[in-house]
This record gives sequence, C-alpha cells and structure tokens, in this order.
Amino acid sequence: MAVSASAVKELRERTGAGMLDCKKALDETNGDIAKAIDLLREKGLSAAANKAGRVATEGTVESYIHAGGRIGVLVEINCETDFVGKTEQFREFARDIAMQIAAANPKFVSREEVPNDELDKEREILKAQALNEGKPEKIVEKMVEGRISKYYEEYCLLEQSFIKDPDKTIHTLLKEKISTIGENISIRRFVRYELGEGLEKKEDNFVAEVMSQAKL
Repeated sequence: MAVSASAVKELRERTGAGMLDCKKALDETNGDIAKAIDLLREKGLSAAANKAGRVATEGTVESYIHAGGRIGVLVEINCETDFVGKTEQFREFARDIAMQIAAANPKFVSREEVPNDELDKEREILKAQALNEGKPEKIVEKMVEGRISKYYEEYCLLEQSFIKDPDKTIHTLLKEKISTIGENISIRRFVRYELGEGLEKKEDNFVAEVMSQAKL
C-alpha cells in the first residue's frame, strides 16, 4: 500500500527518526504507525530509543489535587537537565501524568513492577474463571494470557490509554515527549491518595470529573 506523507510526518514527529527511515519503516509495516515505531526502535533509529539509556536525575515532583481535596497525587518525573525540567512543555507533561494517575488509578508504573506472586495469583483466578465459563482447557492458557494483557492495560500506568487522547498510551505519549524535548524522560514513581479509601462509599466516575475540571 502507498504510504501517505501525513503518516511519514506523524511517525517522524513521534520518533525523531529521519524522513527516509520513517517511510521505509511504514512500507515494511504496511502503514501501521505503532508497528513502525517498534521497528525503528529495534533498529536503533528512533531518537527516543537512542536517548533511553541516558541518565535522567533532574525533573520535578508534580502534584495534583482533585476538586474538594478528594484525591491527591504526587508523581516524580525525571529528565536529564534542570533547564528542561523547568520548561513549560515538560511541566505540562508532568501535570498530564499526575491527572492521569488521579483519574485512572494505576497501581504500577510499568508491567516490570508487577510482583510475580501477584501475577501468579491473578493467573490462577483467571484460569478458574475461564474453566467455570466452560471454556476448553486447551485454549484456557491463551485466554488467561490475553486477560493478563488487559490487567497490564488497566493497572500499569505506561500501558493505560491517555485520558486526553484514548488513541495513544502513556508509553506512546512519553516517547513523543522524549523525541520533541530532546532528552531522556522517565516516570519514576507516584503515590495516589483517595479520601476514604478502603471505606464503603458510592462509586464515582473520576475520569469524567477530572476531565471536566481540566477544561475549566
């Protein structure tokens, strides 16, 4: 299939790779931008991938308090230089991540942080559910791994859909910022407090509330 100029431009903006490398990657992946990004990273042609190994010890601890003090978030986001850490683009990214954590309530930054014992427990539960649903045992393992992927998407920050643009993940957003800002950036850690957490209370749609506040 013919690769459009707009697709090449988008891939270049998201990876910082050269124009010809972007076109070639899109040709090889039939125009699939997500696969093209992975291909460029594998080949070491993505600017984001090239910066990923550089030390990032500067940055900011960003806070977000939901209206009325019901939810509070602190998140540490690192970059390479103090100069970048003070730029509006970097601070805006940090605010977006803090807001994401408030709305989507992740447990971990990445799937690598999920403890093995928690994954084993989750797999046991999912396997029992699949068997109770009457699924053939020969396909249960595949079903469990598929549901584990959904678990990562729900509880790992980097794999969640960005609340301001559900078509991209936080991982994609992070790589875009690395390419445009020009430094390695990492989301190191976060803590989220919710008023009355653990106590019985009515369900709330925090994503909708956080987004409505962001538009004020």
